Amino acid sequence: MVNEKKMKLKLGQVGLLQSLTQSVNHIVHIHGSPAKNGRLSPYISFDMISLSGSSFTTSSGLSGSCNPFSRRQGRTHSASVKVVALNSNRERNGSVVMETSLQEMRDGSTVVDVDPKSTVSGGVQDVYGEDNATEDKLVTPWSISVASGYSLLRDPHHNKGLAFAQKERDSHFLRGLLPPVVISQDLQVKKMMHNIRQYEVPLQKYMAMMDLQEMNEKLFYKLLIDNVEELLPVVYTPTVGEACQKYGSIFRRPQGLFISLNEKGKILEVLRNWPEKNIQVIVVTDGERILGLGDLGCQGMGIPVGKLSLYTALGGVRPSACLPITIDVGTNNEKLLEDEFYIGLRQRRATGQEYAELLHEFMTAVKQLYGEKVLIQFEDFANHNAFDLLAKYGTTHLVFNDDIQGTASVVLAGLFAALKLVGGTLADHRFLFLGAGEAGTGIAELIALEMSKQTNMPLEETRKNIWLVDSKGLIVKSRMESLQHFKKPWAHEHEPVKTLLDAVNDIKPTVLIGTSGVGRTFTKEVVEAMASFNEKPIILSLSNPTSQSECTAEEAYTWSQGRAIFATGSPFAPVEYDGKVFVPGQANNAYIFPGIGLGLIMSGTIRVHDDMLLAASEALAAQVTEENLEKGLIFPPFTNIRKISAHIAAKVAAKAYELGDPFNIIAFFISLFDHIQCFFF
Repeated sequence: MVNEKKMKLKLGQVGLLQSLTQSVNHIVHIHGSPAKNGRLSPYISFDMISLSGSSFTTSSGLSGSCNPFSRRQGRTHSASVKVVALNSNRERNGSVVMETSLQEMRDGSTVVDVDPKSTVSGGVQDVYGEDNATEDKLVTPWSISVASGYSLLRDPHHNKGLAFAQKERDSHFLRGLLPPVVISQDLQVKKMMHNIRQYEVPLQKYMAMMDLQEMNEKLFYKLLIDNVEELLPVVYTPTVGEACQKYGSIFRRPQGLFISLNEKGKILEVLRNWPEKNIQVIVVTDGERILGLGDLGCQGMGIPVGKLSLYTALGGVRPSACLPITIDVGTNNEKLLEDEFYIGLRQRRATGQEYAELLHEFMTAVKQLYGEKVLIQFEDFANHNAFDLLAKYGTTHLVFNDDIQGTASVVLAGLFAALKLVGGTLADHRFLFLGAGEAGTGIAELIALEMSKQTNMPLEETRKNIWLVDSKGLIVKSRMESLQHFKKPWAHEHEPVKTLLDAVNDIKPTVLIGTSGVGRTFTKEVVEAMASFNEKPIILSLSNPTSQSECTAEEAYTWSQGRAIFATGSPFAPVEYDGKVFVPGQANNAYIFPGIGLGLIMSGTIRVHDDMLLAASEALAAQVTEENLEKGLIFPPFTNIRKISAHIAAKVAAKAYELGDPFNIIAFFISLFDHIQCFFF
């Protein structure tokens, strides 16, 4: 038996790693699977909960957290050690898992058994409790897995394929399992890009990238980072839209958690089924409004998976800290309900109390399991749920809606840059939106908020510079009784106007923004009208995917005689007009959400504030150079996206400290210390 002894793990010291290595070597030896030459395989995944919750990955494949200030807080828990030997009868290719798990104190109740109670701060008291919300969660103090041989080649987190060196092949029992050649990761990238470029259909490229992610995670992110401009449209919009439409047909293995009505009352246990315990970012959707494609139900999973891939590639968040989730409450898409390959619940969407109870159980369970510092990003919820969820949980959780807040932040950044070309301030311009949903009202509100800060005018006054058109026409006071609550702030005094063209001619906006999700609605007459009373009309056609864009780049430049300052939501190729090449900007949320997310994580903040979104917009606009502006670009090129994300993260974190949470400052420096110190291992 293993002798019992007390080990003090001194975080942040090399002794921690040495002690753990010796212990695991001892256990491996006892179970008949000693590491070759007395050395422990470096392909170990190691996670330790720390105050900041940050971690790292070294070149040897060892990942973990090295926070010297980590400490347990609150109640004292007794820990038990479990040692499991897998394939212990095999002489060489052993796989051992050693875990410590906390003895949990339960009274048999589940999340939904606890009644919400108002707290002093106005939040909701859940099982975890508002008073302890900023404490670290001792979910799994640490866990070690030793992989070797064939199992190592099937582990996407540590598999290197043909890049394993000869010594590594001996150490990890890979001899004979791979061809004799050893190639570098750079050559692997070159080979994969050659293979992907052979595909003519974007969906085939998407599937090839997803296969690579499930096989060799490091190569996937290296490929994406090195070729971000070429591959971003493959793993993200517009291709991800088609992938979601056909997700049932191309589904191979789960890439996230599926939580359906069948799991009501058991969501906490479902979350515990996810193998990673130190989660920092969750992207969740209910699939009701996927891009501009409508209700795709359970097949909306492609969106959280794609978004979190960008959190890692563009924002540097560890893949193991990211959790994609789809909430399946059914679908109203009759085509999907009749599709034999559909992978979700075959029922109409749950609404009302049933829907609210499931979402509340989910939000409560997430905070109980992962703590209050986990970022929850709502993605592609329908308007009627998106605003309610953001309002309800914005004061009790760290939540962020990319469709409302992310889109607004990136568009405001584009407007900041565009003002350098047309002159004036935001208050000098008039804005007209086609589309009054999440994106449209979210952008409008952030513009009004920034105008209010710049002019010291009341928010109600700055809103009067902004007009919205929905499916029934211009939003005006006479329609107030029939308007949804999020449209009412934008109802101004004006005669009813039915068409966009009439609204353009009446309002005479200097900025036209499309968020309708309906393609080709910026007609030739609309664009020509904008150009007739603006020397440089600002036209933003933001709807995704490409097929739903309000107009194309070629149409915008041609119909405005090359005078439009133009940007889109999905990528368009450069356009040549009258001997000049115009490069349309892309108002892609990928500019914003990875940086905002990284800033929130690093600062340790527990709430998202509008000032953080404004700081992100200013940081992005600052990255647009004079050279970019000369080409008509109001957004920087994606080649520098990781630098841009880091710049945005720094500004968001700085704004968090400025808002005055002392705990944030402490958490930031500890987290920063983690990331710096970890490079020395």
